[in-house]
Amino acid sequence: MPDARTGPTDASPPDPFTILRSRNYVVLLVMAAVVGVPVTAAAFGFLALVAKLQPMLYTDLPKALGLHDTPPWWPLPLLGIGGLLVGLTVQYLPGHGGHEPTAGFKPRGTPTPIELPGIFLAALATLAFGAVLGPEAPLIALGGGLTAGAVRLAKRDVPERASAMMAAAGSFAAISSLLGSPLLGAFFLMEASGLGGPMLALVLVPGLLAAGIGALVFIGLGSWTGLGTYSLALTDLPEAATPTAAEFGWALVIGLSAAIAGVGIRWLAVRLKTHVERRRVPATVVMGLVVGGLAIGYAESTGKPETDVLYSGQSALGPFLAHSTAYSIGALSLLVLCKGLAYCASLSSFRGGPIFPSMFVGAAGGILLSHLPGLSLVAGFATGVGAMSAAMLRLPLTSVLLATLLLGSQGLTVMPLVIVSVVVSHVVSARLTPPPP
Repeated sequence: MPDARTGPTDASPPDPFTILRSRNYVVLLVMAAVVGVPVTAAAFGFLALVAKLQPMLYTDLPKALGLHDTPPWWPLPLLGIGGLLVGLTVQYLPGHGGHEPTAGFKPRGTPTPIELPGIFLAALATLAFGAVLGPEAPLIALGGGLTAGAVRLAKRDVPERASAMMAAAGSFAAISSLLGSPLLGAFFLMEASGLGGPMLALVLVPGLLAAGIGALVFIGLGSWTGLGTYSLALTDLPEAATPTAAEFGWALVIGLSAAIAGVGIRWLAVRLKTHVERRRVPATVVMGLVVGGLAIGYAESTGKPETDVLYSGQSALGPFLAHSTAYSIGALSLLVLCKGLAYCASLSSFRGGPIFPSMFVGAAGGILLSHLPGLSLVAGFATGVGAMSAAMLRLPLTSVLLATLLLGSQGLTVMPLVIVSVVVSHVVSARLTPPPP
């Protein structure tokens, strides 16, 4: 993701409030508002393309090839071809396909224009062919890269600090509605970048402006095209009850369990990545076949759709919660196992973001535990989402907001439980994770 702090290091840094009152900063805000429109339109187009390709490749293509329906073995060639495309893109195109997902979200340089095609192609192959990663990391990179490139085209001598701030605003705009709220996207980028103090306002204000305009563009394009907004949102939610003492105990258990599971997923993904990097193209194909095999094994064992394991889970969260009573304890246990392992394989080799798969795995685990006494469905779902997000993202504030804003007014009821599970997961994950060398 773009690092808004990039810029020359001076012996005496400029006063942020002086910058905030300057004419140049007003110009920067105007540029952020203008750039937010085309960047958001590009992000909307990318999400619309992914949403069209997924059913086309999984459902329409088998019928076009003369098959009566999507055969049970279809995920194997689908993920194999996807792995081949991603491996070739990462190996041979500039930029190595963009964000390496096992590293989590860390500030990094804005992608150069020559790196953007590789990021786009790797993300498209990952998301469309069924790997278990989300679109948020590619959108952040593409939004920041497109904005920085446009700024440099308009004015070649733009200061590095202003260019970095515009890139950050482009990233805000690109994911403005993806997470369900422009404010949530702003908190996510703010926490991931590690900004704080007076400098935070300098970056946050143009970013929020771009995000707000981006949200309006998302809504407008969704209404105009009839395609929807591709925002993370749940409808027809069950009623949340007032938290009980037993549920606070379950929040501790879920936070601890999510931390152990998250550290295990990351540990396995990092070790698989070392093998993938030695022989990038064939190893990525193998990881794609592993994901496909896990989806087939889950579907054949439970009678549930293979798509429960495939894809990021972003669009599946709502239907999964609505129909959770149709899943037995055995089916939920196998779903957590297969989705978690497919998540590991995808993290090690494909290109995308880790947010939505972690939310889905956490939701499945929370719903599984809600079959036990003392834990309601909504509380299990929310605490599972928050705790697993904290374990994988290491962003506690964002994780609390993800779990609570997703549930709307019901999220406010269970927020105390989510906070407990997130704090436990975040602290235990830090304790279990070895320090970097």
